[in-house]
Amino acid sequence: MRQVDINKEPVELFKILKFEGIVSSGGQAKLVISDGQVTVNGEVETRKRRKVVAGDIIVFAEEELQIRLAQ
Repeated sequence: MRQVDINKEPVELFKILKFEGIVSSGGQAKLVISDGQVTVNGEVETRKRRKVVAGDIIVFAEEELQIRLAQ
């Protein structure tokens, strides 16, 4: 599981996928989310602008990310 530090909460889900390099663009991030390929905390998430906060766990394409608030 990879740790992802964010500077402020909340952050939109598609931005996490984009900035962590899991997808190549914001458009691709929105597509995989709307297709139901991403889970947040074990639940399929189809909302592109889902607000992600510290403690959330995102899974996509065998990548598992845990969100932490940077100190």
